[in-house]
Amino acid sequence: MDRNTLTHRLLLAYSGVLTIVLCVVLLTGAASHEKANFDEINVKRMNVVEPDGTVRLVISDKALFPGLLVKGKEYPYDRHTAGMIFFDDEGTEDGGLIFGGMKNKDGQVESYGHLSFDKYMGDQLMALESGQEEGQTYSGIDFIDDADVPMSVITDALQEAAKLPPDQRRAKMREALKGQPKSRQRIHLGRNPDDSTSLELKDEQGHDRILLKVAADGTPSMQLLDQQGKVISEFPAKPR
Repeated sequence: MDRNTLTHRLLLAYSGVLTIVLCVVLLTGAASHEKANFDEINVKRMNVVEPDGTVRLVISDKALFPGLLVKGKEYPYDRHTAGMIFFDDEGTEDGGLIFGGMKNKDGQVESYGHLSFDKYMGDQLMALESGQEEGQTYSGIDFIDDADVPMSVITDALQEAAKLPPDQRRAKMREALKGQPKSRQRIHLGRNPDDSTSLELKDEQGHDRILLKVAADGTPSMQLLDQQGKVISEFPAKPR
C-alpha cells in the first residue's frame, strides 16, 4: 500500500470519528433540554437552583438537611428535622416548611409542623404551626415583628458554636445572642394546649392589649388590657 492510499484511509477514518462525536454531542445536548418523566423517584435531598447556581429551594431528609445559608454560604446549624427551605434571589434563607413526629422513649407522642416566611436577611415574620406535646395539642398562626439582629452576629455565633460538641451548641448560641433585641409576637390566632381558642392582639412591645377567648368549657370572653397587663375592660363583666 503506497503512502497516498494510507493517508487517504486515515483521513477517512478521522473524519468518521469526528462525525460520530458530533452526532453524540448534538443528540445528548438536545436531550438535556427535554423534560424527564418519572412514575416514582426516591431521593435523600433535592436542590433547585437558578442558571447561575444560586440555590432557591432545598427539599431534604433529616440526615442531609442544610445548615443556615446566607448569600450562598452555608453555616453549620443543627435542626434535626426533614422538610424544605426557601431561599431569596441572593441565596439567603427566607422561610421554610419542617415537620416530624414520633413516640419518645416514654411512649409519648411528639409531633410538629411549621411553615414560615422570613424578613430579608432576618427572622420569620409569619408562622403557621401545629403540634403535640406531653399529651396536649396546639395549632395557630402568628404574625411577628423581627428583632433586627445583624446577620453577622448570628453567623459568627454559629461558627463559634460549630467548634463545640453538639450538646453545648444551643447554650453557646443563647450566650452569643444575649443582650440582642428579641422578636415580638404581634398577633396570635389558634387553639391552645388547654383546649381553649384565642385571638391575641399585642402592641409593639409584644404586650397583650386585646384578648378574645373561648375557654375549653365554651365560655366566651373579651378583655382590653393596658401596657402592664392590667384588665381595663372586659365582657362579660365579672362581679366586683
